[in-house]
Amino acid sequence: MSTTPHYSTLGSGPTVLMLHGIGGGHLAFAPQLETLAQAGFRAVAWDMPGYGHSAPIEPYTFKGLAERCIALIESLGSPGRTPLTLVGHSMGGMVAQEVILRRPDLVGRLVLCGTSSSFGKPDGEWQRQFVQQRSAPLDAGQTMADVARSLVPGMAGPEALPEGLRLAEHCMSLVSPGTYRRALEALVTFNRREALPLIGVPTLLIAGEKDPNAPPSVMQKMAEKIPDSRYAEMAGIGHLMNLEAPDAFDQLLIDFLREPLHHRLH
Repeated sequence: MSTTPHYSTLGSGPTVLMLHGIGGGHLAFAPQLETLAQAGFRAVAWDMPGYGHSAPIEPYTFKGLAERCIALIESLGSPGRTPLTLVGHSMGGMVAQEVILRRPDLVGRLVLCGTSSSFGKPDGEWQRQFVQQRSAPLDAGQTMADVARSLVPGMAGPEALPEGLRLAEHCMSLVSPGTYRRALEALVTFNRREALPLIGVPTLLIAGEKDPNAPPSVMQKMAEKIPDSRYAEMAGIGHLMNLEAPDAFDQLLIDFLREPLHHRLH
């Protein structure tokens, strides 16, 4: 089994690599793959290690996830070696932050959606409860499809497209329960708050107005700390913004990708 993560890809042109969240997989970016390809980009969506056809990693840490992502970026090779655009949703947004801090030379633009720079309060108890709460249904013998049916509706906003939520449930039902548990345990360790000012590329932050997991206030604070950032908020939309309102999300993304890259004088 190859250690380079599995991915799906469509189109040709500048590369846009999309990293899904804890309940996702490469299918979680299916609408974006198509739209970006039509707009003249090479769209790539990975399966995070342990998801889909990607080999799991041991230990399951952000360092390990970032290393596999870097290996994938290097294997993709970029036309003319231009750094690619990294798009990270939720836990994928945390992996994206980790990647750009470790290898800033590989990333030319960054898009962070429904994510944060640290998870909860670093006192331990709250994190333990979160992991317990999220693992409880599996402990009680439920399947990931059961978990998806109960979790996904609560993540979405009132304006969400029903087909988008069906796809989100489908993606989550395919996640291996073992990987889901490992990802939950990794998630609560994340803290890159101090590193936000070091992100040196144009960055777009997209928040869902009704996102219970990464509220707009959290993402606005992140935007204030990243030097070259823009912040966008999607009205009536929750945590799964790229599936809840794919057309609006894709428009934000493509407008940002088409902005001329100006080399700023520091």
